[in-house]
Amino acid sequence: MEIEFEVCGEFIPLDRLLKAANLVGSGGEAHAAVEGGLVEVDGRVEARKRAKLRAGQRVSFAGTTIRLAGLPGD
Repeated sequence: MEIEFEVCGEFIPLDRLLKAANLVGSGGEAHAAVEGGLVEVDGRVEARKRAKLRAGQRVSFAGTTIRLAGLPGD
């Protein structure tokens, strides 16, 4: 499944994105997923829990791909 997520501002931290997209229930779950090597950003495993993600990037986790989009005017 692929979803689009609009980034408000310059970036969103990876752990917050996973929570906001309802892919995890808590920040602890997000951190565990990243530490376990289960999250990819632009096709590569991401090890930084608070990686700054920007519009145009793709995040994959648990069979879902999140395409980050910017708000008009950003």
